[in-house]
Amino acid sequence: MTDMHDIALPLEPPKDFESLRAAILERRDSLPKRLVQVAAYALDNPEEMAFRTAAGIAAAAEVQPSTLVRFAQQFGYEGFSSLQQIFRARLRERSSYEDRLRLLDGPEATEPESASILRAFVGAAHRSLDALTGAVDPVEFERAAEVLARADTIYLIAKRRSYPVAAYMAYAFGKLRVKATIVGTAAGIDEDVLSLAGTGDAAFAISFSPYASETAHQARSLAERGVSVVSLTDSAFSPLAVCSRVWFEVVEADQAGFRSLSASMAFAMALTVSVAEKRRHERQR
Repeated sequence: MTDMHDIALPLEPPKDFESLRAAILERRDSLPKRLVQVAAYALDNPEEMAFRTAAGIAAAAEVQPSTLVRFAQQFGYEGFSSLQQIFRARLRERSSYEDRLRLLDGPEATEPESASILRAFVGAAHRSLDALTGAVDPVEFERAAEVLARADTIYLIAKRRSYPVAAYMAYAFGKLRVKATIVGTAAGIDEDVLSLAGTGDAAFAISFSPYASETAHQARSLAERGVSVVSLTDSAFSPLAVCSRVWFEVVEADQAGFRSLSASMAFAMALTVSVAEKRRHERQR
């Protein structure tokens, strides 16, 4: 028996990557499990989608190659190769700027190894920050700042690599006289701390792939209790996206297997100051 979800819909295929991304997110909840796997891989690895073979992409997404064809047809394309052209076009548009940034990574002839490493990480930071500019919708950023500014207490939730971002936000909120609590106690009483949160509060959760299950659980638990959650993550298929009132996707550039926090920290500090400014204006009124 044919699954109705697997029947391609008669629609006009998206003409560019942003349109395709929007279409995928709009239909995320209605796609079958295997197509969701392809969708998650495609949005998280657009460069791989552009140039890897169908067999390689299918293996990485842990699906059959025929699933890629079904996925493409779901969005109006004749086949996978037509879909792949969208990812290749995206890469061509970005290539000229990327080529200029790569000059930052290239070591000079007489440069010591450590200086070369520094240059490479500075280049990765530049790429992360440049991507941040186009990744954040100003309207959604304003909305997130308003949600957090109205909160009695802001609960900051982060683990592992994300924790430094939350820690610095807690420090900055303290300096700005905004009531905030970081969830991550040495005594192991996180659940007790979160039990104090009510509908007049809000939470800011941060998690990057591979996602911290505890962060996702805590954010989901607060959302189910009516606490507004704003989140920072790196994929539309992050577990934080589905439980957040507002969420943002920020991807840090990779350098030698390491991802810095350059863009994430810039985003977090801008949001922190925006929240403080909104609260100051409210007090003045």
